[in-house]
Amino acid sequence: MFVRRVFYYWQFIAVVALPAWLLIGASVYGSGGWDVVGSFFTGLVVGVSLLVVSLIFFARSEVRSARMVSWPDVGILTLWHGLIFAMGFTDGVAPGLAALVVLVGLGAFWFSIRELVTAARRSMRAMMLLVEETARGPVSVNGVPPTIPPPDGFIPTPDPSVIIVRESPLDDDDRTDSNRAG
Repeated sequence: MFVRRVFYYWQFIAVVALPAWLLIGASVYGSGGWDVVGSFFTGLVVGVSLLVVSLIFFARSEVRSARMVSWPDVGILTLWHGLIFAMGFTDGVAPGLAALVVLVGLGAFWFSIRELVTAARRSMRAMMLLVEETARGPVSVNGVPPTIPPPDGFIPTPDPSVIIVRESPLDDDDRTDSNRAG
């Protein structure tokens, strides 16, 4: 639970920290001037993509309410952030690593979209069940209907298929008078 909560906050810190690391790593580990400029633009693209994926994770209500990401989110973020961090050490040496960062980034994006759609589907299903249960009314327990007190002036009829609509509610005096007259 602690790790998931740390990743919840780290994903937003990483939007700034990892692109800055790419720029620092390119300048510290012996790259030329043009490599540093390329790392700057690469950092911008990486930063925007990290922000997009983080916001999609944040869009899920269970992530926002618990303030922690899920374990699959931790796995994909660990892989992607680790590859970005490694790219700061080997900017010009391993161009295949940059392609791997792009592929894992695309995978992280589609994974976050799938998780968002799944969470929205779960939430919609729960809402539809709530609407159906509310429309269905009180539920009987073991075949015994719930006891709801009848409204004032209600007189039950012997035949439940007959509905009697009275113009005004009957008082106790009116009931006894109608029984005497009839």
